[in-house]
Amino acid sequence: MKKIKITLAWQIFIALISGVIVGALLHNQGNIKDWIICTFLSPAGEVFVRMIKMIVIPIVMATLVTGIAGIGDVKKLGSIGFKTIVYFEIITTLAIVLGVTFANIFNPGKGIDMSILSTTDISMYTQTASDLQSSGYNLINTFLSLIPSNIIDSMAKGDILPVIFFSIIFGLSLAIIPESDKQPLLQIFSSTAETMFKVTDIVMRYAPVGVFALISVTVATFGFSSLVPLTKLVLLVYGAIIFFALVVLGIVARICGLRIWTLIFILKEELILSFSTASSESVLPRIIEKMEAYGAPSIITGFVVPTGYSFNLDGSTLYQSIAAIFIAQLYGIELSLTQEIILVLTLMVTSKGIAGVPGVSFVVLLATLGSVGIPLEGLAFIAGVDRILDMARTALNVVGNALAVLVIAKWENQYNDVQALSYEEEILTNKGS
Repeated sequence: MKKIKITLAWQIFIALISGVIVGALLHNQGNIKDWIICTFLSPAGEVFVRMIKMIVIPIVMATLVTGIAGIGDVKKLGSIGFKTIVYFEIITTLAIVLGVTFANIFNPGKGIDMSILSTTDISMYTQTASDLQSSGYNLINTFLSLIPSNIIDSMAKGDILPVIFFSIIFGLSLAIIPESDKQPLLQIFSSTAETMFKVTDIVMRYAPVGVFALISVTVATFGFSSLVPLTKLVLLVYGAIIFFALVVLGIVARICGLRIWTLIFILKEELILSFSTASSESVLPRIIEKMEAYGAPSIITGFVVPTGYSFNLDGSTLYQSIAAIFIAQLYGIELSLTQEIILVLTLMVTSKGIAGVPGVSFVVLLATLGSVGIPLEGLAFIAGVDRILDMARTALNVVGNALAVLVIAKWENQYNDVQALSYEEEILTNKGS
């Protein structure tokens, strides 16, 4: 009798559904709910989150150093960096404009009785935004933060951008030393990258348990009742995210000779996982691994993916623009065309470079709403459903960053079509993972 093998994607999906059911059953159970969450579910979810954070920095560093040292061309690296930033700015701007347009067309905040909405404490986000402003958060300081004063400290904190900067400098320096001196160290980094991808495979075996625990905690804590008054907002955000993924990114993929549905199918495990955990960081190592297998060189995957986590958050910027217009409509504020343009321009700046900040979408909104006279207190009305919305926007962030790798590889004429076709056939015939 042939043994039935359940793929990782199905394991994660089953864990997701099971977590929703268990969370719904626990939601109204009072003290026993708190005990189960604190004793079992939260620790089980935290184990997975910590294991993912454990492998991200070594993979990013090893992949980048190996790729850059292998090329050793400053001009080529500069070309990749320039094209990446230009692409990120264009795509995220499209996301912001689409969000504003959808919010103006469907008016999710009009006709809602604010008295029936529950509020959630947002003081932690307010404090974070205040700390950023008091520390002089602006574009100049954002760029200065890319340069680590202590790389070990940056690695310990999990600060991706300083690690990328150091890895680029280190890789370029390694490339220009004599071959006899370079090869031993290059072999160490290459072996480290290969080993860390194997570690990722081991960690992913625990993914279904982590997904079950994390989604159970989410549903048990928030339930579904908070969604009812804000159904229109939730449906609009999900609809806009699906539209952006299939239509906007679909067109970009087509222009580059790619198919968005194929990419989504290749990333099915990562999309379910990122959706369940509301964390794009949880799939960063797997995206790097899969995009390399899909024909992109290691230098591009190692640079574009982690950089995109700060500068190419398509789902987050799309949500932020919808949320801003929603809150304005909730208060009956009619924004002029000039104010909406200011909103778009402000989001283009504030949404970049602070991905490591807890509750980043709320922090960005707090830094943005005041620029067009929208009450910051309105965020308290949507904080209760933010986790549900975060799941969808995280999945879009994953698709957007994976596609960005392939687009830049194509743009740089470094995309391996033969390898990509082979990998595509392997995945589509269910021979791959």
